[in-house]
Amino acid sequence: MMSELVQRLAPLGLRFADSSAMMLIAANPGITASALGRMLDIQRANMVPLLNRLEVAGLIERKPLNGKSHSLALTEAGQAKLDQGERVIAEFETWLIDRVPEEHRPHFKPALDALWRD
Repeated sequence: MMSELVQRLAPLGLRFADSSAMMLIAANPGITASALGRMLDIQRANMVPLLNRLEVAGLIERKPLNGKSHSLALTEAGQAKLDQGERVIAEFETWLIDRVPEEHRPHFKPALDALWRD
């Protein structure tokens, strides 16, 4: 299913990690790269190219916080791209649910939620 979502995001020029990072940046204004990396469970070596890619595309901006940390924010273009990505994700989720037989749908989401609980 993830490859299906990746294919649906590709025409927007977004990778799954890009859209995940942008959602978290939007939800946590001023988040630092290190905090974002911890939330995504991405090592620093992999965060650098991800953030560079988003910055070069004009989707995020970094602002100095102190001598070594930067806060992250979506640009207007980044918010517009995220809006597009969230529409694609919502359509994908609807497509997934539609594949579940109707009689199983009332139990499907609670079952998935149970997998993610501690």
